[in-house]
Amino acid sequence: MKRRNFLTGAGVAAGAALATSFPKPTIAQDKMEWKMVTSWPKGLPGLATGAERLADRIGKLSGGRLTVKVYAGGELVPAFGCFDAVSQGTAEMAHDAAYYHINKISAAGFFTSVPFGMTANELNGWIYFGGGQELWDELFAAFGVKSFLAGNTGVQMGGWFRKEIKSPKDFQGLKFRMPGHGGEALAKLGATVVQLPGAEIFGNLQSGAIDGAEWVGPYNDLSLGFYKITKLYYWPGFQEPGSALQCMVNKGKYDALPEELKQIVAAACAAENDIMLAEFNGRSPAALSTLVNEHKVELKQFPKSVLLALGTASGEVMQELIDKGDEITQRIAKSYFKFRREAKNYTKITEIAYATSRDLNFRYPQG
Repeated sequence: MKRRNFLTGAGVAAGAALATSFPKPTIAQDKMEWKMVTSWPKGLPGLATGAERLADRIGKLSGGRLTVKVYAGGELVPAFGCFDAVSQGTAEMAHDAAYYHINKISAAGFFTSVPFGMTANELNGWIYFGGGQELWDELFAAFGVKSFLAGNTGVQMGGWFRKEIKSPKDFQGLKFRMPGHGGEALAKLGATVVQLPGAEIFGNLQSGAIDGAEWVGPYNDLSLGFYKITKLYYWPGFQEPGSALQCMVNKGKYDALPEELKQIVAAACAAENDIMLAEFNGRSPAALSTLVNEHKVELKQFPKSVLLALGTASGEVMQELIDKGDEITQRIAKSYFKFRREAKNYTKITEIAYATSRDLNFRYPQG
C-alpha cells in the first residue's frame, strides 16, 4: 500500500453524504474548532492523556487552523456513544476502541483486538501494509465515518479476580467485566459478562456487583486503584494481545478539509499510535513493580488448561462471526486471519525466539 494512499484515504468509496443537520464548527479567519468525544475517564494516563496529546498535536501542526476540544467519557455523550456521535455529527472526532461497537458492526473488533489475535506490531503491519486500512475504510464508510489507528496499549493483563482461577470451571457463574469478542469467549465458559466503561469499574468491583474485571494493564490499573479491592492479578491477556485505539472522524467533515489538513490529521494519528504504545511499554514495568512490591499484588498465570479452554472458546466465537457475517465481514476476517498466520510464523523466529534466548543463563550486567 502506498504511504500517500494511507494518509489521504484515496480510493475509498465516497460513503454517506454529509447531513445538513450537522452543527457548524467554529470558524474565524479560516480557523475551525472541532469536538473530540472519548470513552475515557478525564485525565486517565495513557488513554485520556493520549487523546489530549493527539488533539494538541493537530492544533500545533496546523498552526491553529484546526483546533480540537476534547471531552471525557460522559461529558458530551456517553462513554460508549462515540461512534454514533461522529456518525451523526454531534462531534467531528472521537477517540475510543473500535470493538466497543461490535453490536452495531460485528467486524469492528478486528480493528482493536480479537482473542488470541495479533500483537500491536503485527496489527500495525496488517493495517498499514496488509490491506487492513482499506477494509476498515470500506466498513465504516457506510456510516459516514473515517478511522485511523491512534494508539495501542500492547499486550494486556488477564484481569483482576476475587477468587483463584484454577480450571475452566471456575469461570462458571462469574460476573466479569470484559468487552469485545474476548467477553463472548468468556461467556462460553459460563461467565456472566458485563460491559462497563472504565470510570465505572472500580465502584462495581468494590460493591460486589462484579466478581472481577480486566481493563488494560499495570500503568492504567495502578492509577484506577483496583489493587485496593483484590490482590489477584492474572496474566496473560488472551483477550487483547495488542489493543488498538482509533481516532474516528466524521467522513463528510474530513473529506471537506483542505488537503494539507487531511495530511495533518492522518500524520498526527500515526504519531500517537507510536507514542502511546511507547508510553505503555515505558510506564507499565515500573507500575507492575509498584503493584507487586508496595501493594502486595499476587501475579497469577492462567493454567494451561484454562488457556486451552479459552482458546477453543475464542475459536468458536470467531468462527460464528464468520458464519453469520455479511460479505464485508467475511472479507475482513479472511484478510486478518491470513495475515495473522503469516505474522505468527515470523514472530516465532524473531521476537519470541529472541526473548527466549535472552533468558538463557549467561553473564550480563545487571541494572
